[in-house]
Amino acid sequence: MESKNVRLGLLLFTIYTLFYAGFVLLNAFAADTMEWLPFAGINLAIWYGFGLIIGAFALAGIYGFLCRESRE
Repeated sequence: MESKNVRLGLLLFTIYTLFYAGFVLLNAFAADTMEWLPFAGINLAIWYGFGLIIGAFALAGIYGFLCRESRE
């Protein structure tokens, strides 16, 4: 069971890392894009940053839920 949890953790970590790498690469190579105001007068950098934070909590919740189910 533990190896299944490790694989799941690595998968979720990889997903988050790809989203974070997108944020970093966007800032490094297309910084003007982050100034775009898509909604409510708030720039894309802020929306993306909040998305990363919320995404981290969501992935942690998914991991906790799926690992709890495998113990039962």
